[in-house]
Amino acid sequence: MGQFAIVWQHREMMLAGFANTLVIAALSAVGALALGTLLTIPLMSRRRAVAALATAYVDAMRCVPFLLFVYLIYYGLPSLGLRFDNWSAGIIALVLYNAGYMAELLRASWTSLPREMIEAGHAFCFSGWRLFRRIVLPPVLFAALPLIGNQLIQIVKDSAFLTIIAVAELTHQATSLQATYFIPFAAFLAAVALYWLICVAVESIIGYANRYAEVRR
Repeated sequence: MGQFAIVWQHREMMLAGFANTLVIAALSAVGALALGTLLTIPLMSRRRAVAALATAYVDAMRCVPFLLFVYLIYYGLPSLGLRFDNWSAGIIALVLYNAGYMAELLRASWTSLPREMIEAGHAFCFSGWRLFRRIVLPPVLFAALPLIGNQLIQIVKDSAFLTIIAVAELTHQATSLQATYFIPFAAFLAAVALYWLICVAVESIIGYANRYAEVRR
């Protein structure tokens, strides 16, 4: 119990890491979903070159280990003259990496969209971006909600890797506490519990959104 008492004494440190993880995950989730949504358009393009480039990006993000991708952004890009602080590099890495997954999820949902819905949009003079935003995107997002929820949880878990570039997120704070007081079990168990709380909250939000989508249908 002595280990848990130390964690409790330094709860401000753990809660600060928890808050930072929430901010990182929220910003990265919004950015990845927005970029993934935009990337879905060239993925579904009838122009082979455009679709091939978008597919290459998605495949690259799905094949590269996230840890290596973080190293590339934070340590590799400065050699090309692009420098980011650790927070910016971490969020950029999370957004770019997970946007590929989001785009693939939305593409799969789009392919299952009834053709009649798009034809009805054309009949009402919708085309281009307006057709995508008003007719295609809402049902695609609603249909992909469960998978998007899984990807949001993956973003939360991926954020733990940012400890390698000294971002003061939850895993980093737990590691610092453990290194100072040599309490690995209590420190990391507390971190696991806090990550679990975040994932439960994400599942609850997605569940509510999914029920709302069912009502809208």
